[in-house]
Amino acid sequence: MAAGMYLEHYLDSIENLPFELQRNFNLMRDLDQRTEDLKGQIDSLAKEYTANARTLSSEQKLSILRQIQQSYSKCKEFGDDKVQLAMQTYEMVDKHIRRLDTDLARFEADLKEKQIESTDYDSTSSKGKKADTRQKEKKTAKTRSKVKSSDEDGSPKSAQKKVKLLQPGEFNSPSSNFGNVHPSDVLDMPVDPNEPTYCLCHQVSYGEMIGCDNTDCSIEWFHFACVGLTTKPRGKW
Repeated sequence: MAAGMYLEHYLDSIENLPFELQRNFNLMRDLDQRTEDLKGQIDSLAKEYTANARTLSSEQKLSILRQIQQSYSKCKEFGDDKVQLAMQTYEMVDKHIRRLDTDLARFEADLKEKQIESTDYDSTSSKGKKADTRQKEKKTAKTRSKVKSSDEDGSPKSAQKKVKLLQPGEFNSPSSNFGNVHPSDVLDMPVDPNEPTYCLCHQVSYGEMIGCDNTDCSIEWFHFACVGLTTKPRGKW
């Protein structure tokens, strides 16, 4: 659950809390006032009893004492009611505090779970990228091995391959002519890691190159120096 949802639900739950607290406080204030009124009556009765004790009959004395006792009983009831209201108010607030603590714990657990899922996803993605890289490396090594084997064996299929001279400006050809560049000079030049490589030397395109007509050829383009050429072969290409 999102943080906004937790907050929204909690605010909805405490929407009526201020009104309930105000009602309980008003009731306690009313009980206090009624208790003070009874205490005033008890003081008046006590003064009347002490002032007229010698002249009052036994029945009158007993009546005054009963009134005082009843007033004290009422005060005790009001006090008990006030304690109950105070406990109710405390429980009301404490209930919302406990809910807030519970929601906070759930929210923290959700955050930790999302962090774990994110970490697992990053780890899986990293493993997938590493596996793809290893597959590409194996494929490249296999291609290099095939090219090397066909060069060493001199098979008829390799002998039948036709080559064509790379012409400047030809469509789909690697960036063509940088002049008569020696391979050792190219190795010392900074190379863009995204630039494609060609030839048996697996270097970028430079100088004059020739292309292979065989559609199954995985290399396609070769440097003159790497295939033992110094000039453009004669004949029609």
